[in-house]
Amino acid sequence: MRGLVSSKPSRREHSVQSVRNNDGIDLAYDYLPGAHPVVVFCPGFASDMGGTKAVMLRDDCAARGQAMLRLDYAGHGASGGAFEDGTIGGWVRDAVTIIRHAVNDADVILVGSSMGGWIALLIALQWGTRVVGLIGIAAAPDFTEDLIRPVLTPAQRQDIALHGLFHAPSEYGPPTPITARLLDEACAHLLLRGSIALRCPIRLIHGQRDPDVPWQTALRLAAQLDSEDVSIILLKDGDHRLSREADLLLIRTVLGELIVQNRR
Repeated sequence: MRGLVSSKPSRREHSVQSVRNNDGIDLAYDYLPGAHPVVVFCPGFASDMGGTKAVMLRDDCAARGQAMLRLDYAGHGASGGAFEDGTIGGWVRDAVTIIRHAVNDADVILVGSSMGGWIALLIALQWGTRVVGLIGIAAAPDFTEDLIRPVLTPAQRQDIALHGLFHAPSEYGPPTPITARLLDEACAHLLLRGSIALRCPIRLIHGQRDPDVPWQTALRLAAQLDSEDVSIILLKDGDHRLSREADLLLIRTVLGELIVQNRR
């Protein structure tokens, strides 16, 4: 659980813009104009668009002349709102609000890291053929039900019952609040319990030394996807973050292949 609820300090970018969601919260994003399809990065739980992979992808897209969109969900990064008010469904709506505002009806390649992989899959289910490719980096669909709820301690369960939340430890800062609302609302968005009606090219990159999201999750996900164009890349020595230089090079290479396949 630790890697899912912690993130390294992010790098702030001068080009951040914002759009207001239906709850009156300002959502931050950074849009880089360029060729289509637009590469959209969905960050992980308690992470943001200033993280290593997001910034690397922006720089890579700038070098390619490719359009790229980074974003922060409510309660994350430069966006307004409180983290503890967030839910999976709410963060999906935030991402959709930003994408619609920033890129209108352009085709997109979604790149999701950890929880962002789950968010990307849920966006793709809404957008159909506008999503021309998807990359999951240590994708964590259903992590609330499969990775958090089963390992709750008696003390954490008591905190949820009494206070509606508990605080999970973080390597990089204060403990992160995990709310009953987050866990319960996520049940409406579980994907690994049945077939997933996506048919675009999908690439799943996962480290076999990931201590937070088992690499077998990629196998489970691939088995449920309707798409026949699904590849799994397992890194024997890879961790959850996949932010080493070799990892970043692999991500750039996989993205480049999807861009060439779909370039407009």
